[in-house]
Amino acid sequence: MRLKLLNWLWLVSGAALAGNPLPLGEQLRVADPSAHVWPDGRLYLYTSHDLECQQDFYMQDWLVFSTPDLQQWTAHGPALDLKAVSWADNYAWAPDAAYKNGKYYLVFPAGTGVKNRSQPEKSTKWMGIGVAVSDNPAGPFKDAIGAPLWRTPYANDPSLFIDEDGRNWLYFHGRDFDYYVVELADDLLSTKGGFIKMDMGGYEPKMEGPWVFKRNGLYYFTMPENNRSLAYYTATSPTGPWTYRGIFMQQEGEHNNHHSIVQYQGQWLLFYHRWLDSPGSACGKQRQVAAEYLQFDPQGLILPVTRTAQGLKGLAAQK
Repeated sequence: MRLKLLNWLWLVSGAALAGNPLPLGEQLRVADPSAHVWPDGRLYLYTSHDLECQQDFYMQDWLVFSTPDLQQWTAHGPALDLKAVSWADNYAWAPDAAYKNGKYYLVFPAGTGVKNRSQPEKSTKWMGIGVAVSDNPAGPFKDAIGAPLWRTPYANDPSLFIDEDGRNWLYFHGRDFDYYVVELADDLLSTKGGFIKMDMGGYEPKMEGPWVFKRNGLYYFTMPENNRSLAYYTATSPTGPWTYRGIFMQQEGEHNNHHSIVQYQGQWLLFYHRWLDSPGSACGKQRQVAAEYLQFDPQGLILPVTRTAQGLKGLAAQK
């Protein structure tokens, strides 16, 4: 175990600065960054882990990285491996995390079966959302339920938002079931009440990976619109009704995106992934995590974000 940890730490240079993509490890292909700031004062990223030349995103574990200053990053290794999940054996996709009641929670999607692209009616692929718990923000995490939170609807891309009143709201992407939210119990291990179909103001484009945060009393529901461009809504309640505000990061080619937004050391930050050429890879473009400073106008609207090479290495944006 000690040797494995040393190998993971070796992958990241302590002196590396956080230009884009982030210096998370030269041989690692990671995506779907979920950013959180925990009581130890560090910022943590929970990511999915792409396998080399994988097909249909067949993925097996989730990784953890942290930083004290947005410049030097530490790789902590796997937070959870599907070998430790009894109800799924594939599709270790975009995770999220939370801290509550002195525990750290990893909310993760996983599934079974195979996707048949040529004959979709023969596909057996299914995905659900599980919850794992740890005493340490870097894990290892243990599957706390031994089952998904629910089996129907098919769901992935969880986003867990804990409001100031202590209520726990889980947003997700569902097959034919988007723009729903469900409340979780206080221990985060079961649902509380039924699914709530949110009022999106009449505009409901195809979506993946929602991310919800709160700033100055205003709630933001952000997502990859049509799985490509990052767009958002605002509301005065975590369940809406929501007002569509538009796109704040344009799509890049025909590639998907997945993101998170967090405030750290007085700055708002956007973490996302890009499809980039990977030196030493025979697979062409693969996903890597990047970050930018995020800015708001005086009315609280998100200003457009441009992808940069300097990322968080550049001068800080306005708070």
